[in-house]
Amino acid sequence: MLRRNCLLLFLCFLFEQSSCAPFQSRPGQEWPHSQTGPSAAGRNGGSKGFQRVKRGWVWNQFFVLEEYMGSDPQYVGKLHTDLDKGQSAVKYTLSGEGAGTIFTIDQITGDIHALRSLDREEKPYYTLRAQAVNIETNRPLESESEFVIKVQDINDNEPKFLEGPYTASVPEMSPVGTYVMKVTATDADDPTYGNSARVVYSILHGQPYFSVDPKTGVIRTALPNMDREVKELYQVLIQAKDMGGQLGGLAGTTTINITLSDVNDNPPRFSKSIFHLRVPESSAVGSAVGRIKAHDLDTGKNAEVEYNIVPGDGGAMFDIATNEHNQEGIIMLKKPLDYETKKAYTFKVEASNAHLDPRFHNFGPFKDTATVKINVLDVDEPPVFSKPSYAMDVYEDTPQGTIIGAVTAQDLDAGNSPVRYSIDWKSDLDSFFDIDPVRGTISTNELLDRESIAQHNISVVATKVNNPVLTSRVAVTVHVLDINEFPPELAMPYETFVCESAKVGQVIQVISARDQDLPQAGQRFSFKSPQEGVKTKNFTVRDFGNNTAGVVTLRGGFRRRSQEIYHLPVLIEDGGLQTLSSTSTLTIRVCGCDTDGSLLTCSAEAIFLHVGLSTGALIAILVCIVILLVIVVLYVGVRRQKKKETLMTSKEDIRDNVIHYDDEGGGEEDTHAFDMGTLRNPKVIKENLFRRDVKPELGLCPRRPIASQNSADISNFINQRLQEHDGDTSAPPYDSLATYAYEGEGSVAESLSSIESVKGETEEDYDYLNEWGPRHLSHGIEGGRECCTFTPPTYNPCWYET
Repeated sequence: MLRRNCLLLFLCFLFEQSSCAPFQSRPGQEWPHSQTGPSAAGRNGGSKGFQRVKRGWVWNQFFVLEEYMGSDPQYVGKLHTDLDKGQSAVKYTLSGEGAGTIFTIDQITGDIHALRSLDREEKPYYTLRAQAVNIETNRPLESESEFVIKVQDINDNEPKFLEGPYTASVPEMSPVGTYVMKVTATDADDPTYGNSARVVYSILHGQPYFSVDPKTGVIRTALPNMDREVKELYQVLIQAKDMGGQLGGLAGTTTINITLSDVNDNPPRFSKSIFHLRVPESSAVGSAVGRIKAHDLDTGKNAEVEYNIVPGDGGAMFDIATNEHNQEGIIMLKKPLDYETKKAYTFKVEASNAHLDPRFHNFGPFKDTATVKINVLDVDEPPVFSKPSYAMDVYEDTPQGTIIGAVTAQDLDAGNSPVRYSIDWKSDLDSFFDIDPVRGTISTNELLDRESIAQHNISVVATKVNNPVLTSRVAVTVHVLDINEFPPELAMPYETFVCESAKVGQVIQVISARDQDLPQAGQRFSFKSPQEGVKTKNFTVRDFGNNTAGVVTLRGGFRRRSQEIYHLPVLIEDGGLQTLSSTSTLTIRVCGCDTDGSLLTCSAEAIFLHVGLSTGALIAILVCIVILLVIVVLYVGVRRQKKKETLMTSKEDIRDNVIHYDDEGGGEEDTHAFDMGTLRNPKVIKENLFRRDVKPELGLCPRRPIASQNSADISNFINQRLQEHDGDTSAPPYDSLATYAYEGEGSVAESLSSIESVKGETEEDYDYLNEWGPRHLSHGIEGGRECCTFTPPTYNPCWYET
């Protein structure tokens, strides 16, 4: 140790004589003498007998103590030059790291002070530059010189174990001095200065089982024959102290948990010599295809098993790893399987202990082997396309049925099943394309229009014939190429006007064009007037050559009274391979303008002239419409008047009142409009009148009065009419019934119609009819039933019998 310190002292002495010589920027400059302090040997941990001697020459560096706690700025040193005669004519400047913020200098005296406390562990030194300048002119008196301020270390950091607490393991029954582990503590202090970073290790808790080396921190066993079954876990407390372990040093501790592990005296063994596995050919690379296990009677690390595939047939296709939880060997697939190429693989697996104990090698080999046989299962796989995607180009307006490309897919299975192609309808809803199901050629099914759809993205499906469930898809992108099919047109509907005061050659409107086609290299339009040969022209079109043109006046002095509207045809041509053109007409209106050409007013009649109708024509049309409306109203009025005429023209024929109806009225009460006096019974009481169109209530029907016996004239009349009907040869052959009973207002018998009959299951009692007198039977027969007419005729209910 002393020898090393002497060597370091000698080297430092040589270094100081050469590089640490007085630092001068030029002759005559002088730096302050260094303060006395520790020797170079002392900073390198040398003997205490060597002291630094004050030299008569100048250092090129200063020292400042770290963690300075004084109230005043810490004095660092003094700068001085021979040019400074003490007359305050020289000013000192300081620049570099920390100048003005950490370090300050008195410009007159050259004294340097530290403004705040410094930490050597944060920054060990600062490089600064000093210069002497004239205090009045600020001109440098000497060139700038550089020096270093070093932060002198103090013992302000304790040793630290960066990785604690620690865990270690040592085999049971180990001899004394068996290595357990090594711990290391770090000290942030300067290791080259003093003993601040010199660390000494000691054991505070864990004796007498373990010991620690005070310099290296190596932990070893201290007792022989420690048995894991007696005590398995030991907790050891290690201390690291700086200052060489002397009094006043700072210390740090850490805990080490040491476990006695089981010795490895049992090898692993497979439960059987051959393992049979079956793997589908569709298994993914990296997936587990099987598991095997070798059992070890040891515990802990001694029971850990390592598996390896013995090189040989089939071993390159698979790999094996150990499951840390149950020590199983997991066989994984390294390369894709193909049943059509190889159907079975055979290889050997070796299981061995991960941690061998040489003391038990004489027990035999600590490993075992087993044979693994893997059969590959055939899996029906979908067809495979030759490309991951396809791109095709087709010109728009290509004829229907044109083939634009083809896709190809193949069944890689042993059966080599044929493949059929189809287009997914969801990707081609409008059925623009068709595909040959056998060859896979794609053709157009409709005319394509780039201006509507510039790119079609369809999906082609490939299906195996022997297994339609297995399908593959591929994306096909069809780019529709443009052709020159649309003629150019004006970019917008222009509203052009010309002032009455316009001059010759004046541009009154700038026009541009547009084209729905997609040109290969930008749009190119040309403009001209198709009336180039006409002598009398008012306007012309001038092509500017930049896809725009101007409408130019060829004369001046336009007048609205003479002509308000002018039409100028414009011929537009595009720059395609097959040039297309169109002619558009500009409507130019003559308007009044002020002196600077601003629009004031235009004629309102231009609106009507634009649609081709004058004011007189519109008035004539309106008069015609009014006349037609009057004619329609008169015609409707005449029709309504005709409908109001009476349908019946004769009141003398009483029979017509019964059998003649030409309209739908209020039923049998319509006889009020005619004279029924011939059959009226004058003795009928007016108070017994009832409406024939209302169903009477049974409980409110009064008892009919007894008819008058003075009714011979009525009876004779009926009999006479009956005879006339019997002798009438013009009577219809079908059954008919003629009754002349009064069914109008005041009739005692009331209505005989079945329409107003009382509905229900109650049968009416007709016994009271016997009180009316003798019955007179008419000859009318209808459907095999006879109808009886009673006298007096005013009480004439009709009853039927079979």
